[in-house]
Amino acid sequence: MKKILLIVLVAIFSSCLQAQKLDSLLPVRGFCIAAPPPAGLDSFVTFIEKELAPRQVNTLILRVDYGYQYTSHPELREAQSLSKEQVKKLVAVCKRNNIRVLPQVNLLGHQSWAGRIGKLLEKYPQFDETPHVAMPANYKWPNADSLYCKSYCPLHPEVHKVVFDIMDEICDAFETNAFHAGMDEVFYIGDSKCPRCSGKDKAALFAGEVRTLRDHLAQKNRELWIWGDRLIDGKETGLGGWEASFNNTHTAIDMIPKDVMICDWHYERADKTAVYFAMKGFNVVTCPWRNPEVAVQQTNDMVSFRTQSTNSMKPRFKGMMQTVWSDAPSFLRGYYSNQTEQGSNNTQWHCFKALFDQINKLN
Repeated sequence: MKKILLIVLVAIFSSCLQAQKLDSLLPVRGFCIAAPPPAGLDSFVTFIEKELAPRQVNTLILRVDYGYQYTSHPELREAQSLSKEQVKKLVAVCKRNNIRVLPQVNLLGHQSWAGRIGKLLEKYPQFDETPHVAMPANYKWPNADSLYCKSYCPLHPEVHKVVFDIMDEICDAFETNAFHAGMDEVFYIGDSKCPRCSGKDKAALFAGEVRTLRDHLAQKNRELWIWGDRLIDGKETGLGGWEASFNNTHTAIDMIPKDVMICDWHYERADKTAVYFAMKGFNVVTCPWRNPEVAVQQTNDMVSFRTQSTNSMKPRFKGMMQTVWSDAPSFLRGYYSNQTEQGSNNTQWHCFKALFDQINKLN
């Protein structure tokens, strides 16, 4: 009996040491995906237990948007929305496995997708930054209106009352101290026809929205996380208008609070922009998508940044986060079947496995 007890204690101690080492190596080991629909909840809870937890994922970002049964604004609910009780099942499994969970609601940009307008502008069309741009019957890119996704007007006097209600309710439901606001790929901002934004500096408008959201969250000691692409100069870096900004929002980086967490995404190359954000004073997480080789290189880079930086810079390099841009059921099908796409392993699930295999090797 004593021998068995000793073996158990040694195993526990060894596990604790390994976890401490991993936390030192990469404090954030994240996974970002759309929140599951109600019918897929149990499968996703199992995935957290059986796949995320054993890989020591410690941060889960769920892209909820309007897939929750909001009581503050029930008009914004999607048809298939999680109830409060169902969200609590997600919260419980994350607590059991020491996973910090953050809800995401896309704010400012991404208020439409392809030919479909999102719930916020559907129910509050007065918030639209570009009401003169009609949603096409058949969406194509490029198009004459430069329409990728709609944005809401950050200067509309009523928009933040709704936005703050949504932020507060979803953070309360997930019992979280952090919130992801998206804010990526904002192409419509400071439109020349907007009666409030016309002629105003686009960087100042973007920074103002970041500060507004950050300050509201800070009232309840909550952190703001955002994607970092709008804070990079797409022309100077050669990164283009998707991974970076072509509409002059990039100088907003010098106008926003340093306690905003930056999620720095690059999917085709291991671009080193995490260093740029850290030098500007921000905490930063590097985010791959579907290229396993890129994810491995980005992981090695992040560890190198942490180990080869000054004491001032080192803590700003926070870690890695796998991003998934499909719905949760589709990802789980691909993951468990280990399917390829056009004969290639460049898939979200292969990337996820490669990323966390590399983290395990480094640990």
